[in-house]
Amino acid sequence: MNNSLFQPFQLKSLNLRNRIVMAPMTRSFSPDGLPGENVADYYERRASGEVGLILSEGTVIDRPSSSNDPNVPHFYGDAALAGWQNVVNKVHSAGGQMGPQIWHMGIIHNHESGWTPAVPFEGASEFHAPGIANGHAMSDSAVADVIAAFGKAASDAKRLGFDCVELHGAHGYLFDQFFWDSTNSRSGIYGGKTITERTRFAVDVIREVRRQVGDDFAMIIRLSQWKLAAYDHKLATTPQELEEWVTPLADAGIDIFHCSQRRFWENEFEGSDLNFAGWTKKVTGKPTITVGSVGLSGEFMASFGGETSDPSSLDELMRRFDRGDFDLVGIGRPLIANPEWARLIKEGREDEIKGFSRELLTELV
Repeated sequence: MNNSLFQPFQLKSLNLRNRIVMAPMTRSFSPDGLPGENVADYYERRASGEVGLILSEGTVIDRPSSSNDPNVPHFYGDAALAGWQNVVNKVHSAGGQMGPQIWHMGIIHNHESGWTPAVPFEGASEFHAPGIANGHAMSDSAVADVIAAFGKAASDAKRLGFDCVELHGAHGYLFDQFFWDSTNSRSGIYGGKTITERTRFAVDVIREVRRQVGDDFAMIIRLSQWKLAAYDHKLATTPQELEEWVTPLADAGIDIFHCSQRRFWENEFEGSDLNFAGWTKKVTGKPTITVGSVGLSGEFMASFGGETSDPSSLDELMRRFDRGDFDLVGIGRPLIANPEWARLIKEGREDEIKGFSRELLTELV
């Protein structure tokens, strides 16, 4: 048993039994955006398996083109919110805590099914990658409407009894399209030459969410350097640039930074063995979640392409964790393959842990 992983964690509305976080993973099992009983049972099984905090799959805000997939859940409308009420009730009954990851995809490629929303995709500009356009730039009034929709979703999360909320600011989606100079050529208050200037959209969302949920409700943001359209990209190439990016977000009201890497063990900057979560904690003083191929041999994008991933040692993770580099650990694919992963680790039953294969994505278990 890795004892330190099973110490409690408390911050504002969070009172977690351990440091293990179920990372958000898009599953697309919510037809017409409505999470059903199968979705509730899926999360309940992970809570019963002793995950400390469950962060939902991305669930989109009330904008006509916030999603490119009709089976991604909504976080708006009476029917979808009733589904989420059932989810959080079941997670709580199993002893877990949970927050929704609220999301707007921004400019995004068309879904492989051929489905498209009724209106064009919207983003910082018309681009979701350099030179690749598939929508239009939002007007300032549309930006204001998006900010309000994030605030409403967060308010609904608190009303339904969730324990925190996470904003999806990573992986090339809407927030990231404002952060990235290649997809943000705006000339107004939401543009700018510096990364600090380009945080303005995220800062305004965070402030509105904080206004809606109050000071005591925990707010998380997921960030990444990499993007689906640019795996090796770095918004921040130095610790100083990282500070210029994340400090405005912390000052606006973020409590925890969820730092997504493809491989958690990779050091973020030359001359230091701190990873992305380690550096973000160092420059903000805020708690961080590390995530990225924890407990598996293979990198996650390769596994989605068909490469099998086998269970792997947690020794390097624990070395960094026990040194204080980060506070919480995000687990993704191992929890798809093993709903009881946390309990198996706690009880020293690592030999019972199954590997991950792409076929596991075809059903919700």
